Amino acid sequence: MQRLVTAALAALTVFSTPLTGSAAAQAQTPERVLPLAAYTEAVSNLAVSFLAHDLETGQRFVLEGSDLDTGYVPWSTFKIPNLLMALESGFTPDLETPLAWDQARRPAQPWWPDAWRQDQSLRTAFQRSAAWYFQDVALHVGAPAYRQTLGDWAYGNAVAPDGSDTFWLAGGLEISVSQQVRFLERVVRQNLAVSPSAHEALMEASLAQQEDGHALHGKTGAGPSLSGDFSGPFEGWYVGFVQRREAAPIVFALHAAGPDWPSIRTFRQDFAVRLLVDAELLPASFAN
Repeated sequence: MQRLVTAALAALTVFSTPLTGSAAAQAQTPERVLPLAAYTEAVSNLAVSFLAHDLETGQRFVLEGSDLDTGYVPWSTFKIPNLLMALESGFTPDLETPLAWDQARRPAQPWWPDAWRQDQSLRTAFQRSAAWYFQDVALHVGAPAYRQTLGDWAYGNAVAPDGSDTFWLAGGLEISVSQQVRFLERVVRQNLAVSPSAHEALMEASLAQQEDGHALHGKTGAGPSLSGDFSGPFEGWYVGFVQRREAAPIVFALHAAGPDWPSIRTFRQDFAVRLLVDAELLPASFAN
């Protein structure tokens, strides 16, 4: 009985302690729902989920009807953690060192863009989403190291099968919209235990647009919903963060699925930016 009383008093002490900092801000700022009806024409026949988290106020912004908890293939958004691992593992010393494209080992596929069919640096491979470069990174790092690191970083389900160099491309690794946002929060808060130089390299490579005291960083990713069917349904992402001169960053993730590649190709980034602008998380100058 004494133990129960002691435990009850301890619990009361915990729940009666005033919230401070970000915990207090989050408790005082309810989730804001962005009404889907306002975007009927833009969304059309796509399935879209969006979440943004303002780390200054703690407020979350969610597109109505979003599925925040289902795991999806990360596709090239995995290049955010993979860039960090390429540097931390010693695969490359910096963003600029070139890696020769070995056409015998990595023959071009019919769907490859011309920008992939050449030597790459870490910077160009990240910005062009050159898959073959990061397949080489994967073989260098190795599945056990990926599983350990992705588990430590709480990145999705942390699945990385032994011997696979495509596990983030419909190969077992999955991550939800909310997990993307939580991971990006760790990135911007520098809570991943990576070197300052690796963190700075990611900040540099991921920069998409900068003006009016705001810097938009992001990474797209996409692939066929049915493995190998490039003429059928497609799904994709735009994930990233907004650095602000006078406030803590904003982290966000958008996932979209549509009937084909053209339906989501430019939509992902354009619509994510539109939602950020409408939520007053980005200045109107960022909108197309």
